[in-house]
Amino acid sequence: QVQLVESGGGLVQPGDSLRLSCSASLRTFSNYIVGWFRQAPGKEREFVAAINRRSAGHTWYSDAVKGRFTISRDNAENTLYLQMNSLIPEDTGVYYCVADSTIILSSIRIVAQYDYWGQGTQVTVSS
Repeated sequence: QVQLVESGGGLVQPGDSLRLSCSASLRTFSNYIVGWFRQAPGKEREFVAAINRRSAGHTWYSDAVKGRFTISRDNAENTLYLQMNSLIPEDTGVYYCVADSTIILSSIRIVAQYDYWGQGTQVTVSS
């Protein structure tokens, strides 16, 4: 059974940093494209970032987080990370880890294309 477990969320002030982690119980983690989505209160779930299969694989970011967030993965540890710097109140939401082994690259930003989702971790940015 596939499990994705996020951790690292919390309450921070604007300008602070957080590092999210996602531990994956995938048999061959390196076969999966993995990423992060988020959902703010009253809004639809949106793409944040994704990374290709290799540990130094190609990355994709939403315009809202480009330059502030960094996605990375450790295939030896079956773990995905999201380093979030210069946080702003608009970054508030539940952050979800996602994984898929067959997604095509043109669908990276589409919610419905990912087979596996974590339960989410809350990130709140507020002064």
